[in-house]
Amino acid sequence: MGGRQTDETLETKEIDIRSLSSSRGHDLPYIHKVGVPPKQNLFDEIKATVKETLFSDDPLRPFKDQSRSRKFVLGVQAVFPILEWGRHYNLTKFKGDLISGITIASLCIPQDIGYSKLANLGPQYGLYSSFVPPLIYALMGSSRDIAIGPVAVVSLLLGTLLQNEIDPVKHAVEYQKLAFTATFFAGITQASLGILRLGFLIDFLSHAAVVGFMGGAAITIALQQLKGFLGIRKFTKKSDIVSVMKSVLSSAHHGWNWQTIVIASSFLMFLLFAKYIGKKNKKFFWVPAIAPLISVIVSTFFVYITHAEKKGVQIVKHIEKGINPSSLDDIYFTGDYLLKGIKIGVVAGTVALTEAVAIGRTFAAMKDYQLDGNKEMVALGTMNVIGSMTSCYVATGSFSRSAVNYMAGCQTAVSNIVMSFIVFMTLQFITPLFEYTPNAILASIIMSAVIGLIDYEAVILIWKIDKFDFVACMGAFFGVVFGSVEIGLLIAVSISFAKILLQVTRPRTAVLGRIPRTNVYRNIQQYPEATKVPGLLIFRIDSAIYFSNSNYIRERALRWLTDEEDRLKEAGLPKIQYLIIEMSPVTDIDTSGIHALEELYKSLQKRDVQLILANPGRVLIDKLHASSFVSSIGQDKIFLTVADAVMTCSPKVAEQV
Repeated sequence: MGGRQTDETLETKEIDIRSLSSSRGHDLPYIHKVGVPPKQNLFDEIKATVKETLFSDDPLRPFKDQSRSRKFVLGVQAVFPILEWGRHYNLTKFKGDLISGITIASLCIPQDIGYSKLANLGPQYGLYSSFVPPLIYALMGSSRDIAIGPVAVVSLLLGTLLQNEIDPVKHAVEYQKLAFTATFFAGITQASLGILRLGFLIDFLSHAAVVGFMGGAAITIALQQLKGFLGIRKFTKKSDIVSVMKSVLSSAHHGWNWQTIVIASSFLMFLLFAKYIGKKNKKFFWVPAIAPLISVIVSTFFVYITHAEKKGVQIVKHIEKGINPSSLDDIYFTGDYLLKGIKIGVVAGTVALTEAVAIGRTFAAMKDYQLDGNKEMVALGTMNVIGSMTSCYVATGSFSRSAVNYMAGCQTAVSNIVMSFIVFMTLQFITPLFEYTPNAILASIIMSAVIGLIDYEAVILIWKIDKFDFVACMGAFFGVVFGSVEIGLLIAVSISFAKILLQVTRPRTAVLGRIPRTNVYRNIQQYPEATKVPGLLIFRIDSAIYFSNSNYIRERALRWLTDEEDRLKEAGLPKIQYLIIEMSPVTDIDTSGIHALEELYKSLQKRDVQLILANPGRVLIDKLHASSFVSSIGQDKIFLTVADAVMTCSPKVAEQV
């Protein structure tokens, strides 16, 4: 009914315009009028808005028109995707997953031992975190390619935040408990964002800020490894470049160990050469993947037969044997450390989530399948909650391991299960063999791994595209390098929000002109050949009009008008009689925005300039009618296009001239 009434109304308007044209004796072109959509029920409108905001992917769509038993099955499959794709699993897929799992396990075992040191935890905790969390993720995750485990950036962030609260050496037990508490609340944060469908919040950390933060963290991690690389025993606990370099140089005469330096530099060159081979030829992707494990085996054997530990070469020493012990009783649910654990967990969980979702989206796009971001958050959160109860610290998706997983031909998340099984076998039987592993080799492995986090190509591209993004990138980078990880993260978030505020409060505006021999109106700065229409100023607003920018938009319009009138006065040309506002980019308006338009209308009346609106959208025209603004300026002052507005106003300007 509403649609039919609208058609009849438009038909009536057509007849009125044509009859007006014939009565005047002029052959006027047909002018389109803006339709007013029928009123919607307030409840339905709110419901539609909420659904589009939180449920834009329509997650309940598969449940429609299904039996109760089928809905139950679909619900279980939604929580555990493995039950869906597992029915079609076959031996061919398992071969790919087996090779991938073995390959990433050979990479993760030496990395996990090193990353646990970044978190100031014993080496076994890194291995624990590559055993339980990957199994949980394989059951609940929707990505086929992510390899789960500890990562360098999150390990460093967690270690830095934790040691600010508790000394990891003097109070080792309390430190471990706080680490498990932070991991628990990191998981709660991640799962909550997924359940409440608030994953869009992590997008507020811009890509440029993440690139800068990751690059700065990579430099910081590499600098931290100088302790193991040079064999220094007394080393600063600060992470900024100035403190680290002071610590390195102050121990140059008596603290460096030349045997350690020889081991570290030799194997670092080997690891970088292996990376070069893998990058040069994709067929040899397995070379950089197994190089860390080969380095550990060779260096451990070398130290064992030469007893290099007696000559000052520091070794890993004891790694506890056996699988993850329960740590449920070690989590602080009360006391002074509870709030500290929540604070650290929220920060670490958000950074881990950002990295994992970015990795998952990257590989999903490469393989052309859909990744449910909210399901990913629930899966990552659940695995960290369970992990915190089984002596694990924050685990997430690793880019280097995921890349190896992808190139090794993984088919499903079973590759994580294979990797987890190999880590299990390592914990049960092989950990005593790592006793003579030199710390220098772990430093070399971490250094070679974090080099890939410095994405200089992305930085160059950011500079070319958006200078403000480049400032955000560099701010995060230098904040981490010269301050600390948390300072860099704070700068990254602050600059990202500053950019949003700047774009909202100072939206782009433009004066439009007509492209020759067309009825198209474009920005005169972008199209110098576009010409202004005499007596008219056409002004476009490239943003929604809210309380935060409404006054700026009103003032900007008046400034454009004043500048144009001054120019016309100097040239001796007729003044502006109509201000046409192109409103197609204006997606929404609030009461402050309407008030600003009313003030603009009053200011224009004093200047004897008429206000014309062109191409307002549905939401805009609804609110303009509801506020009675349309009745103030007149329905005949609102047009479907700028061309229609110009065709109507230009003859009137000519008559008055």
